[in-house]
Amino acid sequence: MRKPEQELAEIKSMMERSTRFLSLSGLSGILAGTYALIAAGLAYAWVYYPNLPYGTNIELIRQEDILGKLLVTAAVVLLFSIGTAWLMSQSKSKKKAQKFWTPASKRFIQALFIPVAVGGIFCLAMLAKGYLGVVAPATLIFYGLGLLNASTFTLNDIKYLGYCQLVLGIISAFFTGYGLILWAVGFGVLHIIYGAMMYYKYDR
Repeated sequence: MRKPEQELAEIKSMMERSTRFLSLSGLSGILAGTYALIAAGLAYAWVYYPNLPYGTNIELIRQEDILGKLLVTAAVVLLFSIGTAWLMSQSKSKKKAQKFWTPASKRFIQALFIPVAVGGIFCLAMLAKGYLGVVAPATLIFYGLGLLNASTFTLNDIKYLGYCQLVLGIISAFFTGYGLILWAVGFGVLHIIYGAMMYYKYDR
């Protein structure tokens, strides 16, 4: 016969599964961070290499060929990151014999992607107007807001990643010449650290 504590724990687990998306994969966070670091390395090579001092060459980004490369690279990183997260989270759901596409997962995706999509459109408008210095901080800030918004519908840990992205975005807004390195820290290093922590905490 089960103890009352066990019954309560099971009820709590069922309620959590019905209201929160719990299949986020830690490995997908690590891979998303790796994609971002590769993209940041390419961007550095196009904009700053070989002899230009870091943080003083934002005008070069205005060149159409460089801007085009940066936009394509950003789009590829976004697609790879979303695709990896989708496939690995689906796989995790199957291993746990849970449904992937549930009302909770829909609410999570909606909460995350509305701020991110609005931020993406805002950044395209800033690029069109020539305000290149605000693009890196804007991507960090809108992504951080999306993570905080989505943390209500998934594991609570994700909100700390959101806070870190917001702090980096604000710092980047004051030091626009260092946007690339802060972007690499936010989307690259922090994702790898967060993904590793999630993997060891929930996925092993």
